[in-house]
Amino acid sequence: AVVSTQSGPLRPGFNPNDNAQFCVVGNGVFKTFKYNEGNLKANPIQKIEPQNFLCHSWLSEDRIIVGTDTGRMLLFEGQEHKKDFHVSSPVAPDSTGGERSGTAGQSETSESGMRSQTPVLCVTKYSKGFLCSAGNGIVYMYEKTDERELYKKAREIRIPISADSAQATANMKGALHEIMHMTISPSEETIIATSRNNQLYTIGLTGAEISKGEQSLFETLSQPFHYDQITGLDVCIRKPLVSTCSLDRTVRIWNYENNSLDLTKEFQEEAFSVALHPSGLYVLVGFSDKLRLMNILIDDIQPFKEFTIRGCRECQFSNGGHLFAAVHGNVIQLYATYTFENVGNLKGHNGKVRSIVWSQDDSKIISCGVDGAVYEWSVYTSKREGESVLKTCSYTCAAVSPEGGTTFAVGSDKTLKEISDSQIQREVPAADTVLTQVAISRSGRMLFVGTAQGSIRAMKFPLTVPGEWTEHQCHASSITKMRISYDDSFLFTVGEDACLYTFKIMDKEGRGLKAKDITYAEEILISKSDLQEKDTAMKELKTRVYELNMENEYQLRLKDMNHHEKTKELTEKFIQEMESLKTKNQVLKTDKDKEEAKKEKSTDCDSALIPLL
Repeated sequence: AVVSTQSGPLRPGFNPNDNAQFCVVGNGVFKTFKYNEGNLKANPIQKIEPQNFLCHSWLSEDRIIVGTDTGRMLLFEGQEHKKDFHVSSPVAPDSTGGERSGTAGQSETSESGMRSQTPVLCVTKYSKGFLCSAGNGIVYMYEKTDERELYKKAREIRIPISADSAQATANMKGALHEIMHMTISPSEETIIATSRNNQLYTIGLTGAEISKGEQSLFETLSQPFHYDQITGLDVCIRKPLVSTCSLDRTVRIWNYENNSLDLTKEFQEEAFSVALHPSGLYVLVGFSDKLRLMNILIDDIQPFKEFTIRGCRECQFSNGGHLFAAVHGNVIQLYATYTFENVGNLKGHNGKVRSIVWSQDDSKIISCGVDGAVYEWSVYTSKREGESVLKTCSYTCAAVSPEGGTTFAVGSDKTLKEISDSQIQREVPAADTVLTQVAISRSGRMLFVGTAQGSIRAMKFPLTVPGEWTEHQCHASSITKMRISYDDSFLFTVGEDACLYTFKIMDKEGRGLKAKDITYAEEILISKSDLQEKDTAMKELKTRVYELNMENEYQLRLKDMNHHEKTKELTEKFIQEMESLKTKNQVLKTDKDKEEAKKEKSTDCDSALIPLL
């Protein structure tokens, strides 16, 4: 929690081991209090020099660590100042797009010109010690030791910054990647961190990412988000896509069917307005210097036509996609989407135009501006067919009913106006709240308004005086744009708080298109050069596969030939050995027969000599 005071914010925090004890830190403020029997008493603390204390964390029942804006961490045990830790951070990026490793130790000495002390923005306890964020996207992990230092830096975790990412430019701006808050899951398996530029990061404490070495990298949780005011919003008809643009110089394409970020493109200038073509293949973006029409490719957004409209803050494709309207100061210019021809200019506003909307049949355009005028224009003649002027109101948004006969407008006078036949038919007070946006469903049965406080009101429709509505608080600041999907199923809002909200719309009467009746287009664009590169790569891969197959076949043939030769050699060898053995066997047999014959002959001779004796 943060409590704002004249001297700056104060950050209180309860002792997790004693709910009657808490600590408060701030600019020149570091105090602990004890609540006992209805009395709040400040605990005595060893006197230290006044500093700007930014954060603190209870490490145990009587041990607390406090971070300052000079990179100093003070460890207190009881009322005694036990130890100082000093954190130094790198100032120069390394060749990998990140930054050189920072150091954290017990010495305030740092390398001259290479390292500077950075504020300790967040300290979080865990069972083995504590985590602290210091520097541009760096978290240091300290673990308990039995040595004199009490805690020692074990490793560091960084936010990965790639040179080609949309965040690389933000990194060069300085402190946008500073980690402001951290939390650890109860099982101490996961760390979640938030940075100053509205990004969420995560890392596992028990996984391989921590045990790999001393330096580890966070991963993006979910997907990257805008970190500055969102200025433009539009919804596609044939695809489940939403496009947003922001002062952070990025244009993003979101898929609301699976709640994912499909594309991000960073530009050199701030983007003020965005319009999606009904096909989902093109996007129109207004910049400070020009209006650009771009292709939405499979993995990129590429400009292919520029229009000399400076600072275009409102642009909109027609429902058929054949035309688009763009605001140039107090003039609305109409262009043909495919020939880029300027087919008309709608002149009549005396001040800046804040909102333009096409009728469903694309025959009319409704506009409103800061001059208090709401005009109805004919697209075919480029002439004004209806008007309602109220100079006491600076209009910010208008919406038109499906049949095109009724306009709803909101502005600075805190009312919702229903206008038809150039007359204000009904004014619905907004309970002393400025209304900034208005949107009506294609079915004409639902009306929503956005407020400067960030809430959305679902109005009872048709309107009544006084008005009736159901209010939903969502944004932290003023709503800047509001759109309804083509099938009336979703409401999208963006605001100055850099958030995009998606709401599911439920028609109480069950009317309107159902999700199962919608078939979204699946075709995508790819540039000819990319296609040629992919074709060339495929041909090279096919050639390589063919060569590998031929090589494998050749090697197999060689192996077969070798096997055949070896088999033949072995067969011949065995045959020779068999013949040799047969010959040897025959010789032995012959010798045996001779020996036997000789023996028999000798026996016969002996038998014949016996009678003579």
